[in-house]
Amino acid sequence: MTIDDLDRKLLTALQDDAGQSYAALGQTVGLSAGSAHERVRKLKAAGVIRRTTVEVDPAALGQGVLAFVLLDASAWMGDEPTLHALRAIPAVQEAHIIAGPASVLVKVRTATTEDLQATLRALHQIDGVTSTQTIVVLESYFERPPAVM
Repeated sequence: MTIDDLDRKLLTALQDDAGQSYAALGQTVGLSAGSAHERVRKLKAAGVIRRTTVEVDPAALGQGVLAFVLLDASAWMGDEPTLHALRAIPAVQEAHIIAGPASVLVKVRTATTEDLQATLRALHQIDGVTSTQTIVVLESYFERPPAVM
């Protein structure tokens, strides 16, 4: 699927407010509600729009501790067992195979530093993990979705 400028405007508007009506969305980009709905349907079908979600303040849910953890490993970590092991740890929000100072980078959110410590223990138990380096976030300036260019 080729993404045109109108699709990019739709995507940007949806990233700002995915809950808006198709009438409001269409008005924002100069389409009828029906045309906006059809374009969004096609973007979903093509996999451009992966899902529609709600952004929630983690601190409001008691998940105020944010950390990024680098996992060092004795073997390649880009396999299914590692994926399943990481997904099984509820505090792990993101996991990325990386090139650089470690094998895997994970984003972790917990309620307390004690919960973070328990998560680090769980990460150390994953087959192949030899050590971790943890960066605890003190304050976040902002987080944004991918830019639609």
